[in-house]
Amino acid sequence: MSPAPPPPGPPDPGPRPESRIVAGADALKRFFAGLVENTFQAELGVADPSLTDYLGDLLVRFTKWDAIFRLRTPDGARIEQVAGMLQEADQREGRPRRDGFRHAGDVALFLTGVYPERLRRRNAADALLDVASLGKAAYRTAADAPPDEADGPVLLRLADEFEVCGVGLSRVRRQWEKLAA
Repeated sequence: MSPAPPPPGPPDPGPRPESRIVAGADALKRFFAGLVENTFQAELGVADPSLTDYLGDLLVRFTKWDAIFRLRTPDGARIEQVAGMLQEADQREGRPRRDGFRHAGDVALFLTGVYPERLRRRNAADALLDVASLGKAAYRTAADAPPDEADGPVLLRLADEFEVCGVGLSRVRRQWEKLAA
């Protein structure tokens, strides 16, 4: 005699919310990766997977405003200017120093390429600075700072090709705006 089947339970609710969030993040990553790869290869002739992967990841990370301005002063105030991020990074040592300079480079590139209108605001402190030069210097410092990391070469490439990457990210923004329209 076989055991009786279990009584019917509630209907399967489908994927748990956490799995939908992960699927959404994966879709966003694929979306940005595709736009970046297509723009950089087809429009700019830049076929560097490590560079385009880095830029796609940067766009995913910076979909949250708090991630862009995550650096804080010792008293907890949010740092919103690239120059301030560089000053804060320079006060750190080891990995936090490297990460601070890398983040300042990422913010400088994001602002010049994706969101330049923020730099043109009348009261923006970074509006008076050459943010591209600050970003290049930040990437170069991060690439040279210990600990030596595998992303050092891509950070040097970002420093060397900062303007090209900014133009590419600007074109990526135009592409996603076309798709959203």
